[in-house]
Amino acid sequence: MRRPRAVLAVTLGFVLMTGAGIGVSYAQSVSVPAKPTAGVAGPKPRPPAQNYRIQRTTGTKSVGLTFDDGPDPVNTPKLLDLLKKYNVKATFCLVGHRVRDNKALVKRIAAEGHTLCNHSWQHLEDLRERDDAYAFRDLEATNEQLHKAAPGAKIKYFRAPYGNFSPRLTQFAAKLGMTALSWNVDDQCYLTAEYGKGAAMRKRMFDIVKRDTRPGSIILSHENLKPHTVAAYETILPWLKQNFTLVAL
Repeated sequence: MRRPRAVLAVTLGFVLMTGAGIGVSYAQSVSVPAKPTAGVAGPKPRPPAQNYRIQRTTGTKSVGLTFDDGPDPVNTPKLLDLLKKYNVKATFCLVGHRVRDNKALVKRIAAEGHTLCNHSWQHLEDLRERDDAYAFRDLEATNEQLHKAAPGAKIKYFRAPYGNFSPRLTQFAAKLGMTALSWNVDDQCYLTAEYGKGAAMRKRMFDIVKRDTRPGSIILSHENLKPHTVAAYETILPWLKQNFTLVAL
């Protein structure tokens, strides 16, 4: 499945992925917070093969909507309003430092019955290549911020940045009580260089969802810095509701 190409930027000694293709950008490095308890590192053993399990379908005839890279203070509230209008629950794969900066919005996501998904601390494309302590802490710190924003909410899933999973990341997610979550329908909302942000993009997104969605599908989309996603789903949601049962995973 085609994924957006990343652009390297070196800032304050960290290598960051700006994710130009999907509109993810960072003005500065966002370091993973240190663990309060000194001397605690991530798990060291490599996982056995059976732990490398990634969920790519809902497991039922129902269809799941997932939205990545938020919360976005502008677009996420509009998307939540739209989902509420059609009485649809979705899964929000949220980035840790954005959760930290938008706690009230995360609280609303959970309060309205949507599922929370850990999407790493700062969306590093090479997270699976980082050392064990760093990678585990990245997931753990994101969960901590999600729990601060929505105390008591379950964090059922982890989605690796760009879908770059590895046996280690799936093991670390499992250690934190999460299932690795992928998708099998990609609406390609990030291809703005080719299709812009207007009617052509909205039509393409709808055509992809209509063509590829089947019973059990998990649909990938993004709302961060993408107002065209909200606009596209004004058409996509009614069509999905007419043809499928939509569920929060």
